[in-house]
Amino acid sequence: VAKLCVCDLLVAQCDVNCCCDPDCNAADFSLFTTCSVPIVTGDSRLCSQKAAIYSLDVEANPPERIFKLIDQVNPSVFCIHATNYKQALSFSSPEMPTSENFDQLLERFSSATFSAEPDSWNMNTDAQNPSDANETYRYEYGVPIQTVDAFLRLPSSVVSSWCSDANPAGFLVNQATKCTRSVSVEKCGNIQAVSMLFYINSSILAVPKSSQMVNITVQSIVVQSLNGMRTLLNGSDVLRLPMILDELCINIVLGVSYHITYTGAGEIIEAAASFVLGAINKEALSIQQSFEISFTQVNTKPVPLSGNPGYVVGLPIRAGFRPQGYPFPIEIFFVALILNTNKYSQLTILQSTSNQDCLAAQGARTPILFGYNMISGCKLRITAAMKCKPLTQTLLDLLKGQSFPEYVASFGNSQSQDVLDWVPITHLHTSEQRIYNTFQSSCQIPVSLEIEVKWTKYGSLVNPQARIVNVTASITTTTLKQLPSGRERTVPITSSVVFTDISSPAEPGYKAWPTINAKLPFDFFFPFV
Repeated sequence: VAKLCVCDLLVAQCDVNCCCDPDCNAADFSLFTTCSVPIVTGDSRLCSQKAAIYSLDVEANPPERIFKLIDQVNPSVFCIHATNYKQALSFSSPEMPTSENFDQLLERFSSATFSAEPDSWNMNTDAQNPSDANETYRYEYGVPIQTVDAFLRLPSSVVSSWCSDANPAGFLVNQATKCTRSVSVEKCGNIQAVSMLFYINSSILAVPKSSQMVNITVQSIVVQSLNGMRTLLNGSDVLRLPMILDELCINIVLGVSYHITYTGAGEIIEAAASFVLGAINKEALSIQQSFEISFTQVNTKPVPLSGNPGYVVGLPIRAGFRPQGYPFPIEIFFVALILNTNKYSQLTILQSTSNQDCLAAQGARTPILFGYNMISGCKLRITAAMKCKPLTQTLLDLLKGQSFPEYVASFGNSQSQDVLDWVPITHLHTSEQRIYNTFQSSCQIPVSLEIEVKWTKYGSLVNPQARIVNVTASITTTTLKQLPSGRERTVPITSSVVFTDISSPAEPGYKAWPTINAKLPFDFFFPFV
């Protein structure tokens, strides 16, 4: 550090106020007013290092420079003890693509994961670390799913639209890819990637580096004809391999959908694959293949998310209600609500029909989509023969559904067991002054449901996430009185949803939301992994 000088810009000349400039002499130092660089260190992330301290003694006559070399200690608990790998302290020249090595570089770096370690590291990966002998392995998010021979393949396009089989499937990473595969009728039996066996012949390791294996079972097989018609086969236990029949190649794989079942300990216990098989003729030079993978934790039902973590505009709001006996047991399960058809636990409102008849619209619901203000309604014909209490209950069921939820998920990926991630719905009741002459005694009937969803931007200013903080459901009632016999009246019934952004605007010089930076800098351990 005594030889380092970042302010030495002029060659063979003294830079003004640069106290570390070797071109400056005592006469030059006497004219300095300050040291532009008072301290020079190497890497500030080191736990202990030498530091060069520069200062001016203005009381001396003439003023002179003072130089000290001290040991500086980094008070941070996150520091580098020693840079013991000298080769990593400088960048190696990258290999430039040429016409000779392009295919080799593409094969090496086109997949989702690759090794960037140079051969000079000579790391002995086969030697087992004694500390790993008793380590319990498990899959973590994003880790490639290992198989007996390599990893579970999920082909995808890389540089162009052509399929690359080097893309590994990551644990808990739902993916859907499409790519183009070159085929021909004459060689279809020799192309591995169009055969069912290519996708199920390698067993999955239950946990990484284990001997316990999970076989991939065939869940279903759908056959697609040349005109696009699809037929589900009854038996899925028969392996159908590509074969030539009447100048056609049949049983080629057009799509594969994996479904992985795992435990909370990160262990894979089941793996199933669904296939779409098709046929090609002699004119076909390529086919488009689609691949999907999804994950479900054991003893749970898969529920589609509406964001990760914040809500995405246009996706349904997730909702549910609390089971009886809360808070015992502590674990809460938010189950399906508002009609048996609403299997994904969504907040819904009345769906308008073409004839606008409220009695005919019973049971028709539409999900509330985040960020979309909505309004729907119908018309109710009231006659003198109608009773007050049954009519009131019918309208409540019409507006709120058969089972209105108690809670709404604050985030698009809120889990049912995370109780604090669910916002209770506040119910309000208001009364209109309009009076319809229908019943002998006054009858209060609900005529509208207004839902207000208040949300805010949560998290970083760079990538804010939509979070629901309050939901209010307001029922408006009106008073009815008896109509003369034979007379009838039409009353409008409406439902509406309004989304309100209550985010606080960022003030100059301040952050909109308090945050705690609990992460290390992304390059803290550079060049180490």
